[in-house]
Amino acid sequence: MGRPGRVILITLDGCGIGEMPDAAEYGDVGSNTIANTARALGGFDLPNLQLMGLGNLADIPGVLPNPNPTASFGVMLEKSRGKDTIIGHWEIAGIITERPFPLYPHGFPQEIMTQFEQAIGRGILGNYAASGTEIIKQLGEEHMRTGRPIVYTSADSVFQIAAHEDVIPVEALYDMCLKAREILTGEHNVARVIARPFVGEPENFRRTANRRDFAVKPPKPTVLDSLIEHGFPVIGIGKIGDIFAYQGISKSIHTESDLDGINRTIEAIRTAEPGLIFTNLVDFDAVYGHRNDPQGFADNLRQFDDHLPAIRAAMRDNDLLLITADHGVDPTTPSTDHSREKVPLLVYGKSRPPRNLGERATFADIAATIADLFGLPPWPVGIPIVP
Repeated sequence: MGRPGRVILITLDGCGIGEMPDAAEYGDVGSNTIANTARALGGFDLPNLQLMGLGNLADIPGVLPNPNPTASFGVMLEKSRGKDTIIGHWEIAGIITERPFPLYPHGFPQEIMTQFEQAIGRGILGNYAASGTEIIKQLGEEHMRTGRPIVYTSADSVFQIAAHEDVIPVEALYDMCLKAREILTGEHNVARVIARPFVGEPENFRRTANRRDFAVKPPKPTVLDSLIEHGFPVIGIGKIGDIFAYQGISKSIHTESDLDGINRTIEAIRTAEPGLIFTNLVDFDAVYGHRNDPQGFADNLRQFDDHLPAIRAAMRDNDLLLITADHGVDPTTPSTDHSREKVPLLVYGKSRPPRNLGERATFADIAATIADLFGLPPWPVGIPIVP
């Protein structure tokens, strides 16, 4: 396979495309983030994704199958256990996770909270599973009065700390997260500690773009590390740096929104040296999926679709674009949790003939493909895709 100039890997966070064979173990039978959302709204209008072949992957109202797609198309199954953002991205980068991260549906054990309060020198509020927007409505005023940070979790493996930026400055909140990350080890090694700053007044609180994730480090090198070892830069856009704890990342670019992430990706395609541009578009998951907002989800997908021509136009003849996801987050189900789903895979190169990639056994096929494309040592898991 000819070596590309750049690989552009875009993860549409949460855009699953149908239940996994083991979905029942996770309570996710019937989940299909993309198709169910389209069905709930009477159909999508995604002309560019339809042109690439998205409609060939599932029965998606409004997105027709394309007998002559411009991209290679397929779906990937998750081999790892779990349905977490980190587990999904680690598998994309070549690590199979055999044991899911711990969950805390009833809050964190008292011994953990005692250690955390001692480390930060103050008490906390909360310590239960909740929606982030709801818990600051419930406890935000008391937080402003007492100065105590709000600690909560969700259906994901996360320890989240919310604080008003005027009460606990952002840098102080980040320091609290680092202290929590040091405490949460061993059996309590949660996937992410997340800073959730907000502003405003009671009845009108709003979260800011100063969120930061403090993820557990990958347990072994990923294909990102191999790229850097062999002289190829890895640019992480959006949450990518956080997800990999900045391991295997040459340059991390923070984004304010998915639109900002798309624009930063286009800019990187225009200017970057040969290597990997790895983008996570998180709003599908964080802003729309977890809040069960099908219309917002659809509008965000249309926004991405609208920018696909600009993404393709910025590419060079030997570049390769891969569009995929890390899990599902079906906004049409009662659950606000991630869903255990297959993910789409669209692979586009200006000089590469499209083909049906079928059903891939693991997300790690992407890592194997990247290793193959750049002439790295063969990746130990996954099978290279030859579009």
